[in-house]
Amino acid sequence: MPEKKNNKTNLSKTLINEFQKEVICLVQQKATDRDNALFEAGIKLGALYHQFTGSPVNLNTVSSLEQAIQESISVQPYVEDISVKIDRDMLKSKLNNEFGYSELQGPMLKVRITVKYGSSKIKVGMEYNPELNYPLMKILEI
Repeated sequence: MPEKKNNKTNLSKTLINEFQKEVICLVQQKATDRDNALFEAGIKLGALYHQFTGSPVNLNTVSSLEQAIQESISVQPYVEDISVKIDRDMLKSKLNNEFGYSELQGPMLKVRITVKYGSSKIKVGMEYNPELNYPLMKILEI
């Protein structure tokens, strides 16, 4: 019985050592400009979504909110261009009858961001996908 346990222990140690070697190899590989551009773009989209959804907005303030979002994200590193559109029809359908405003919701946003990192330039976007009923973020161009 102890011999069986030793075999399992040795096998476990061997597997752990091989796994550690693989992880070290992956970590030692240098990230490319493309990798970094995609990472930066994902950070921008996530920050935009989580920073601005929930903001109070109405039909009189929607343009200034679009501009504020664009200006806020545009000062972040590696952002070359950004456009933000808020769906007025969707906003109108969500307005509170008593107070005349709504909160910005993810499905209302249509965003395009161009990020340039070193030699790599990529375009990403976020837009409501009715089939998924979700504001989907995606890579548009590499």
